[in-house]
Parts: sequence; C-alpha cells; structure tokens
Amino acid sequence: MTALPSPAVDLARTLAELKGLRALTGDENGAQRVAFTPRWLAARQFLKDRLAELPVEVHQDAAGNLWATLRGDSERELLIGGHLDSVPGGGWLDGCLNVLAGLEVLRRVSAQYGGRPPVTLRLVDWADEEGARFGRSLYGSSAASGFFDVAELAKLRDREGVALGDALREVGVTLEDAPQARAELAKAAAYLELHIEQGPVLEGLDLPLGAVLGTVGVERHTLTFRGQAAHSGSTPMNVRRDAFLAAGRFGQEIYAIAERHGGVCTVGSVKTWPGIVTSVVETCELTLDQRHLDAGKLAAMWQDAQDAARRFAEEGGCTVDFGYLWNIEPIPFHPELIDAAEASILEVTPATHRLPSGPLHDAAEVARAGVPTVMLFVQSLRGISHNKVEDTREDHIALSVQALDRLTTRAMAWVQER
Repeated sequence: MTALPSPAVDLARTLAELKGLRALTGDENGAQRVAFTPRWLAARQFLKDRLAELPVEVHQDAAGNLWATLRGDSERELLIGGHLDSVPGGGWLDGCLNVLAGLEVLRRVSAQYGGRPPVTLRLVDWADEEGARFGRSLYGSSAASGFFDVAELAKLRDREGVALGDALREVGVTLEDAPQARAELAKAAAYLELHIEQGPVLEGLDLPLGAVLGTVGVERHTLTFRGQAAHSGSTPMNVRRDAFLAAGRFGQEIYAIAERHGGVCTVGSVKTWPGIVTSVVETCELTLDQRHLDAGKLAAMWQDAQDAARRFAEEGGCTVDFGYLWNIEPIPFHPELIDAAEASILEVTPATHRLPSGPLHDAAEVARAGVPTVMLFVQSLRGISHNKVEDTREDHIALSVQALDRLTTRAMAWVQER
C-alpha cells in the first residue's frame, strides 16, 4: 500500500475522549476504574465503541488483556500499550492517556495507509496494571511476559474476600489459562508506551516531555524488631528494650542510605505489638521498599539497610529478622528506541530530558520478555498521581500525543529495517 500524505492526529478529539472517560468512570473522589469492576468494564466498552470505527481486529486474550490489531504488509508487530484501570480515587490520566493517545495514533496510521500499514500495529489495554484490588501489580502484562505464577495468584483475595480467580471469571477469564497470553508477544518487534511522569522531575526542569531510560529495580522486605514489653510508667528509659526505638532509628537511617547510593528508600507501613498506650513496644514490624536503576547499587542499599537494622537492634537490646516480600531487577529500555523517543520529542518541543521511571509500568514486563521497548513521559503537575488532583496541562497532553505519533512513525521504520 502506497502511503498517503501523513494526516495530523486530532488532538482535540483525544482531549475530549479523555474527559469523556473521566465523566463516565469517575466521581467527585477521582477515577474509579478498578480492574474487573463494572466501571472498568464501562471503560473497556468506551474503548471498544471507538475501535469499532476502525478496520481492526479486537479480541480479549486469555489473561483479559484487550487487543486491537491493524494488519500490515509485514507480520512483524509494533505494539502501543497502556491500561484503563485505575486505583480507587485515582487521577484522570494515569493509564488511560496511554490507551487513548494510542487509539488516536492507530487512527492516523490507518488513514495514512488505507488500513494496511507496512508493519502490523497493535494497541493493547493491559488488565489490572495497578494491582489496586488484589495487591498484585502488572497482572495482565506479566501473563504475557511469562513472569506469572498461577498458584501464587490463586491465593490473592480482595478486601471483601473475593478471590482473584472468581473476579476473573466474572469477566470471562480463567486464571489457569492466563499464561496463554504469552502467545500475544510472539511477533512483537517493538513496544511503545506513553505515560504521565507521576513525579516532579520534568516540572522541576520546566520541560513537558522526557524519554525514559528504563524502570528501576525494586527490593521489598519486612523488618521485624523484637524487644521486651514493659510497663510504660514503671520502666526507666535507660533499661528499656524498645523495639520501636530501634525501628525509629532505622527509619531515619534509610534517608542517608538512599542519598549515599542515589536511590530511594521508603518505610511504607509500621505495626507494633502489644500496641497499647501503657506498654513499651515488644515487636515492631515495618516494610521497606528500595529502588534504583543500577542493580549493583540496589543490592548495596539492601545490604546497608540490613547492617543498619542489626546495629540499631543491638544498641537497643533487641533483635531483628528480615522477611522477603518481592523484587524485580532494573529493566533498561532499548537504546535505539530511547534515541528515537528523544528525536520525536525534539520535533514537537525544543528541549527534553532522559530519566528513569521510579514507578513500575507494563512496559517493564514487555521488556523482560525480550521485546525492544521505550516509554515517553509527560509532565505531571506538582508531581502528583494516584490522587484525584493529578493533572497535566492540556497543551502538554497535546504535545505528548504528537510525540507518540512521531515515535510510532520512527518505530515502524525501525522495525522494517531490522
């Protein structure tokens, strides 16, 4: 098929669709598109209604991911991905910007090539990227990547006690069949994803867009300090074996560890026992989340955390035990696609910045599967996401759609050349 002159993406249409989706699936508390719920299904139908206007094949895979395929002259596939699901009370752009911007690019490519581009173009809405309901992020993309343990996922329950498997059956998915989604990446030659930054870096640099270097590695552990319960009135301060004191000193130390290695460390939850006002804390359990783009520095941060915890425990007459929660290695994106992303940004705005992603994204799972991958970030106002006040300037949203469109053109040519 001979290409026609490239039509422009309709930026006003994308903005209108983003706002329409917000009105359909949000309320005064923010977005409510939690995966496998009625509002998530409504969001899916919103997308399907618009895909029906295009010459694409639409299907739901074995894990519940939704695919729209525009067949090309080559069976090699360029994927554009995102997720419609949100956290409860989330922002209006997190995830759905990726999908609706990708939809607009799909329209442009279809119009330019008369429904038959030089390579096959696919738009995917990944199921349950957020993990808000069952606590397991990247559900759908991990099923496609192969990093998926059915037995472990079968144990998951939501706050009402509903099993993940039961929730999936409500939307036509069988958990045991979900790994069959791996077949969806068999012909994937590249993957693109646009996302709001969800952090303050681009705003601090006064830049609308950035090219993403990769997703950081994550180590998550529990630390349990154990001391001795004692009466809060009769026990002198200098003889207490206060587990909370040791934990508190550790909580301060993680900031020094993060600064030393150039990463981030977070104590996200703290529980104490016996948990009453009249007792010195006998047991204090906390969670630690550590992230870094460099695997060696991530390992060093975890080692420093263990050393510090043991030191503060010993100083306080306590002990400390460590428990494993979860980890994922740093995942760098493809250097040639990073260059292409940067070049695409510079065609629509004078300056850009390369930065890692602290949050995880479906792009990380696709890259783990061996598919060349890159992401674009668009500035988040005040660096806030997972919150109803999440926002991005409309002119920046428009620039992000344009940059994704330019990147798609470059990536299609890149796929053809390989």
